[in-house]
Amino acid sequence: MVNYILNHLKILESESIFVIREVAAQFERPVLLFSGGKDSIVMAHLAKKAFWPARIPFPLLHIDTGHNFEETILFRDQLVQELGVKLIVGSVQETIDKGRAIEEKGPEASRNVLQTTTLLDTIEEYRFDAALGGARRDEEKARAKERFFSHRDEFGQWDPKNQRPELWNLFNGKKRIGEHFRVFPLSNWTEMDIWQYIYMDRIPIPEIYYTHERDVFCRNGVWLAAAPFMQLKEGEKIERKRVRCRTIGDITCTGLTISKANNLEEIIAEIAATRITERGGRADDKRSEAAMEDRKKEGYF
Repeated sequence: MVNYILNHLKILESESIFVIREVAAQFERPVLLFSGGKDSIVMAHLAKKAFWPARIPFPLLHIDTGHNFEETILFRDQLVQELGVKLIVGSVQETIDKGRAIEEKGPEASRNVLQTTTLLDTIEEYRFDAALGGARRDEEKARAKERFFSHRDEFGQWDPKNQRPELWNLFNGKKRIGEHFRVFPLSNWTEMDIWQYIYMDRIPIPEIYYTHERDVFCRNGVWLAAAPFMQLKEGEKIERKRVRCRTIGDITCTGLTISKANNLEEIIAEIAATRITERGGRADDKRSEAAMEDRKKEGYF
């Protein structure tokens, strides 16, 4: 069984490295989207392997909402220094200050949706023609409609009905001026594959993926981290709980998991036993049945 898992992970690794190298070969100005979450960390690790002993030949791009977990930013800066790559940060706060986006108000307010404008502005500013993302097809049903090479028009929009065939892993990166591609080398990975690969290659991850004590409150069945910019509703109260992050994003929409998992072996066992999807705790996905697909059509990750 162990050999089967190792062989399976090596096949996935080989496929992803092939896709990453295809991006470097076909595009002039690629960039790797980096959130500080486990998928983007694995992406950076695979990119390092793809071009070793040379450095990764493209920068990392982080869209900073200003409402990030502190541990994520510290980990990001440390990783960038270790990899010796350029980090570009797109600021949602700057987008708001320029009047390009309007910040939501009230207890349900989140900057997660506002990332789309910042991302598209940053892609246009630096003239990136391909953006590598860590999305997987098992995350959410809208993700399953993506190809490895996902075409975006001159407005950065995605049309799920107008995607190119990829028979025999032949990727068509041809585009018109102003268009770009989102590329997803982890398309055939699952959440379990990610965790087993992190365990196999001993990849460092932020401490908030492990169980720790944090001030939290419960909203609509989801535990959210308490923060100065989080407004409580009537009846909600802050409690001290032992939790961990299963997925990392903007604090306002990242659900936390009550957990006792203190190491990778325990995380893998916990994921194997759960019946709740990874994004089941993401508050932003609960806004509507088609929340993710609507955002993706507008240019979201």
